Parts: sequence; structure tokens; C-alpha cells
Amino acid sequence: MSKFEIKRRAVLGAFVLTSIVVLSGALAQPRAPFGGVRVDVTSLRAEAGDPTARWVAEELPRALTEALASVGRAGAPVRARIDSVILGPSSGGQGPQGASPDQILGEVIVAGVAQPLRASTSYYPMAVDQALAEQSNHNRVSQLVQAFAYWAAREV
Repeated sequence: MSKFEIKRRAVLGAFVLTSIVVLSGALAQPRAPFGGVRVDVTSLRAEAGDPTARWVAEELPRALTEALASVGRAGAPVRARIDSVILGPSSGGQGPQGASPDQILGEVIVAGVAQPLRASTSYYPMAVDQALAEQSNHNRVSQLVQAFAYWAAREV
């Protein structure tokens, strides 16, 4: 082997080793998903359990990011804590046309200042929802997440 090949291999090996060290360090750093949006569903998980807490944790970061972008605050560092998701009766409620009220409660934290926030939607029961109860509940939680994100973006 020539000296050139040994140097080339040494340089290549050093590059690979440096890349591994740098990338493993970068991957180990916690990052906020979708810019500066963080969502805490700890108390929701204790109260309602999964899959409700999982749905909120999966959907709220993206919804908040999109809502913030729509009001010109894309990339703003925001934390949200969701405490409760309350789904009204699946058989219908006392609202107009038998609507059942659903609510999501939590707070939005911007620059260390917490603002309580409650968002609500109306659920209109359908016969098919009884057979597909989990899918129906997921849709209801998704609508609440969108409503929460909409109001959170206007509060920050």
C-alpha cells in the first residue's frame, strides 16, 4: 500500500468517525416537533387514558403549527398542556338538533405566561357512530384539537 492510500483511508476513517459522533450528538438533543410547538398530555393521559391522550399528542402539534402559520406566527415557541377532553353523550344532547357538546380544556404557554383555554365543538350523532364508536370518538377528538389550535393561535 502506498502512503497516499494510507493517508486517504485515515482521512476517510476520521471523517466517518467525526460524522458519527456529531450525528449521534445531534440526534440525542431533544427537539420540539414542528418548530417550537410542544404538547403535554400527562394529565389528560392520567384522566382519560389512551387512545384519547395519544390522539391529542399526535394531532395537536401539527394543528398548532398550521394555526400559528395562518395568523403569521409560524415558528413561534409555544407549549400547550391539555388537561381534559370531555365528550358529550353519543346518543345526542340538549343542543340544537340534538347536538352534544364536546370540550377540550388546557392552557397555552408563551414566553412563560400561561393562558387557560377551553374550546368546544358540537357533535351531531349518527346511527353509524354506534357501530364505529372508536372512529367516531377519534373524529370528535380531532375536531376538538382543531378548535383548540384555532383559539390558541389567536391567544398568542
